[in-house]
Order: sequence, then structure tokens, then C-alpha cells
Amino acid sequence: MRPLAYAVCLLAVPSALFADDFPVSSRVSAATVFPQGATLTRVAQLSVPAGRHQLILTDMPVIDPASLRLSAPGVTIGAIRYRQDFTPPRDNEETAAYEAAEAEVEAKERAVDAARDAVASILIEAEAARARIAFLEGIGKSDGLADMDPVDLIDIAAMIAEEGLTSRRTILEIETRAREAKRAVEDAEEDLTDAKQALAALDTEDRDRAYLAIDVQSDGGAQGAMTLSYTTDAAGWTPTYDVRLRTGDADSLSLENGAYVRQNTGDNWTDVALTLSTVRPTGQGEPGDVQPWLRRLIDPQRPEPIPLARAAKGAFAAEMDSAAPMAESIVAQSSFDGLSVTYSYPDPVSIANGADAVKIALGTLNFTPEVFARAVPIMDQTAYLAASFVNESGELILGGGTAQFYLNGTYVGQRYLDLIANGDDAELSFGPIEGLRLERVVKDRQEGDRGVITRSSEQNEEVLITLRNLTAGEWTVRLRDRVPYSEQEDLQINYDATPLPTETDVDDRRGVLEWRFDMAPNSEQQVQLNHRLRWPDDMRLR
Repeated sequence: MRPLAYAVCLLAVPSALFADDFPVSSRVSAATVFPQGATLTRVAQLSVPAGRHQLILTDMPVIDPASLRLSAPGVTIGAIRYRQDFTPPRDNEETAAYEAAEAEVEAKERAVDAARDAVASILIEAEAARARIAFLEGIGKSDGLADMDPVDLIDIAAMIAEEGLTSRRTILEIETRAREAKRAVEDAEEDLTDAKQALAALDTEDRDRAYLAIDVQSDGGAQGAMTLSYTTDAAGWTPTYDVRLRTGDADSLSLENGAYVRQNTGDNWTDVALTLSTVRPTGQGEPGDVQPWLRRLIDPQRPEPIPLARAAKGAFAAEMDSAAPMAESIVAQSSFDGLSVTYSYPDPVSIANGADAVKIALGTLNFTPEVFARAVPIMDQTAYLAASFVNESGELILGGGTAQFYLNGTYVGQRYLDLIANGDDAELSFGPIEGLRLERVVKDRQEGDRGVITRSSEQNEEVLITLRNLTAGEWTVRLRDRVPYSEQEDLQINYDATPLPTETDVDDRRGVLEWRFDMAPNSEQQVQLNHRLRWPDDMRLR
């Protein structure tokens, strides 16, 4: 059950009757926002005479009181009482815009009621006309008509026909008016919905509020700004990047760095001093621990029973082993302290509670890339335009989100961007090169003198890779493929390639090969790649 009140005592003062209670209003003045969470600073202007008093804040959102810290000039702070249940009513300071929006909602509600009343009035007329028709039909079925004079009977029939036709025409006209009136109701209801949305846009703050009472003592009176700081997990920011590659006489690559900031802290942030940090207070805060690793040899023919306690420990150890490790814009100024990056935005920022996702610019990083065609025929049928670079910006490129990719000003897609530390190499892709075709063929497996030949202890494979440049431009190509590798002495693997690869074991990945060459327009390049596996007759290849 949630406690009804919290109390945080920072400094005790002798108990005494307080001279006065002073209501104090506060607002968020500064925010340091992390990828998940934030530290907020509120400012409240106080003015108290000498003596002991109690400051009352009724405009606090619901917070974690354990994180609350206070400072105030000229006063000694005593007991602090935080309450989030049974709080006094909050004074609503309604702006002129809010009052106008509220009045508009009331006017639209009256318009809806009037339109519905008009529909009801029209439907009553239709009911009266139908009653006249029923009355006329009743006359026509009367038993006394059989004894009437034929002339009178003709007159009565004519009257019934005429009045019935008039009533039916009246009903048709009424139904037409009713349809128009119902459309007017729908229009009025749409207007009311729009007015309510406009009102809601002006009233995004939470209705739930906390109550904060602070005991203070001042010898000679005090006035100034009282500062309150606390943490919250109801705010955060995500990075966003526009990655722009321009090719030509001088290739260039730029990363336009930005951030989307959201908050649902209960308050609207108005003209707040905003700082973004890459620190993750909610993440892992301490290193893991290394446990002893016991290995034993056992006789497989004589399995030992495992006590329950040891079985549980072994199961836990197995679980631990398998667990995974944990237009010109105003630009924020960045600083990197070796551990994290901090961005300080120069202008005040306003972010509505639970509504806004505000994008701010964090600067542009420029690089000199190597532009080439990345070919992976084992996976693809076309090469891809790629740009590699070294992050020498002095900043950490966070990644962790989607980036918009542009080639020579044209949008070419959205992709995930990994973290790129300062000094790291990176390679980015800018879409397929449709005119650079790839083909990878394992030669005919049915022929014994070539292709794949598998005996009980030997396997040979021949692969022919063909690249065709069907474009009108020259391309620098980096082709990757692979051969198998072994960690067992009994499994022998040999390969040969024509031409020889430029690099082997690329990025420390065993068996991954890379060729680098240039291709002229309308040219063809082939790579022959063969490998042979041998193993003892009494063993099986997996």
C-alpha cells in the first residue's frame, strides 16, 4: 500500500509555533536530460521576515522525495514534509488563452445542444404527419362507409387521397430537413471536438499534485530564490542524425547531429535552460564480478550423482555463462570529458508535458571519406555505395537510433546507426548501385572433375565470382567473400584464389577475405576461389 505521506528531515530545529505560513510558487528553470531520466531544478522566490516560518508549495508534481535537495539564501532549513495524498487544492492560474479556449468549448457545447433540439423538433413534425395518415386510413376502413350515398363516398375518398398525398409530401419534406439538421449536428460535434483538443493542448500538465511544506528560520529576514533539485525518470532524449554524402571532385561526408527531447514529468517546461548528457544514471553503474571456474575430468562410464545443491549451482553457472553482457539552426555547445558528452543549448526551451517532442540541433561533424563500391556476392546481387572514414571529430557519435541518409542531396533511406567512438573507423552505406552486378557460382556439383566433390574424408569446392560494371563510371570496388576455417589439427583446410586477396581475416574474422580493385565502365572482373577440406577417415565433418 502506498504511504500517504513522506517526510525528509535535513536539519532539525527546536520545535516552536511558526509565525506564519507563506505560500510559494515555483517553476522548472533548468533541466539536465539523460537518454533516460533527468535532473530538474525548480526556482521559487521567497520573502520572509525574521523568525520561524513554514513555506508551502502546492504546485509540485509527484516526485521521488529521496532525490529532493534544497538551498535557500538567508534561512536555515528544518523539516521538510512531502505529501502526495490528501493535498490541498491547487490554485489554477488560467491564462487568457486558456479562458478563451474554455469559453469556446462551452459555446460549441451549446451549439451541439441546439442542433440536436432542432432535429428533435423536426422529427416531431414527422410523427404528426404520420398520425394524420393513420387517421385517414382509419376512416377508409370504417364500417359505415358501406351505407353511404355513392356521391358522398366519392367525396370522402377524394378527401382521403388528397389529405394523404399532402401528408406524405409533408413527411418527405420533413425528412429532407431532418437529414440537413443531422448533418448540422455532426458539424457541431466536430467543432466541439476541435475546441476540446485546443483546450487540451493548453492544459497538458498533470492534475495530480504534491504538497511540500518546508520549515525555515531566519534571524533577520530573507528574500531571494530558493532552489529545489530532484531526479525523475519521466524524461529523456534520443539522438537523430542526417548523414549526407556528396561525391564528385572532392568527396565529403557530414553528420548533422540532433536530439528529440520528450518529458512527462507533470509540468510544462517554459523557457528552461536545457542541457543534454550522454550519461546513463539508470544503466549499469558498477562492474561485474568474476566467479571461480571449476573444471573436472570424469569417467563417462561412471556418472556421479549430483547433489541438489550442486545441481542448482551448476544450473546457475550455465545460465550465467549463456547470459549476454550487459536550415541554420541554433546549435548546442558540446563538451567531452573522456567519459561522456554534454550539450548545453544556448537558448531557453519550452516543452509541454506529455505532448511535445522537441528537436534541437547539436552541431555538424564533417569528415573526408573514402568512397567505394562494397560487393558481397555471397549475400547480394548488386554492389552498394559505401563511405568509410575515421572519427577524428573529438566527439562520441552516440548512434543507438535511426539516421536519415542522403546522397548528393537526395534521400536514399533510413537505417540504424551504431555508436562510433572518437578515433574509430566506420563504414556507412548509401544504397545499391544497380549497374554493378554480382554473380557467385559454385560450379556444377554433378561433375566429378570439378565443382563440389565430397568423399568420406575430403571435400573440394570451386567458386567463380563475376562482377560486371554496366555503368558509365569507374568504380573502386571492395569485394568480400569467405573460406572455411578450422580450430582442430585433424581438419586441414587449404584454399587458393586468383587473384590473391588484398586482405585476409578482415576485422579479425577468420576466413573472411577482401579484394580491392578498380573497374572501368562496361568492364568485367572475375575471382576464382577454391578450397579443400581433409579429415581422418574415422571422423565426420560438421
